[in-house]
Amino acid sequence: MQVITAARPEWVFPFTGLQPAQFRRLVRLVAERGGDGIADGRPGRQWALDLADRVLLVAAYWRTNLTMRQIGPLFGVSHSAAHRVIDTLAPLLALAPVRKRPVEQIAIVDGTLIPTRDHRLAVRSKNYRYSTNLQVAIDASTRLVIAVGDPQPGNRNDTIVYRSSGIDQKLDGRPVMADGGYRGNPEVIIPYRKPSDGSDLPDWKEALNVEHRTVRAGVEHALARMKCFKILRDYRRAAHTLADAASGIANLHNIILAG
Repeated sequence: MQVITAARPEWVFPFTGLQPAQFRRLVRLVAERGGDGIADGRPGRQWALDLADRVLLVAAYWRTNLTMRQIGPLFGVSHSAAHRVIDTLAPLLALAPVRKRPVEQIAIVDGTLIPTRDHRLAVRSKNYRYSTNLQVAIDASTRLVIAVGDPQPGNRNDTIVYRSSGIDQKLDGRPVMADGGYRGNPEVIIPYRKPSDGSDLPDWKEALNVEHRTVRAGVEHALARMKCFKILRDYRRAAHTLADAASGIANLHNIILAG
């Protein structure tokens, strides 16, 4: 028996954060990317759920972080079918690369630790949990996510992960702002540091640092909104699937924010 269905609009917002009209646009986007033409891998057998319900299942899974044995029965399918739905549709929900950008667009980048149970990538980090370092960049003006890096081991600092995650290439050609943890990347704008002799910064540098912190707070807010999708608080699936999940959540974040 199916409990949750996209045919009932009142289920959409609690389990996705999207308004029904936004959700319908998302389903059309997934269909354009090939979601309607995908079977479940077994010759002659189609999905038990229609496309809208499969998209809702993926978004609900990201939002609630229920186990497969919990999310499957809510949609009237087995836990293995729910697993296949998520594996198949998650890449189709991913954030699309930005093809055009304003000439003066400024990006803000920051990293966050994602508790990840797959120790093939996750390592014990400063939060004392096995985690991965996820780099996220937003547009300073719109607060929309414009790039997500490939997750890296959580014990690596942001200076290194900025390059190893590939997000530096995605932001190539843009002015990029970040906190002081990105020291060593000359293309990134970071706050002024206090002199090594312990003396105070000049007033004009302190004023610029205050302005820098005010602007950079936008990426912290974006990360907090993304973590409303509870899967980013305890990632139980294979680590190689985290990149698609993070990119898909960034896309949902943008849809919610843009209205």
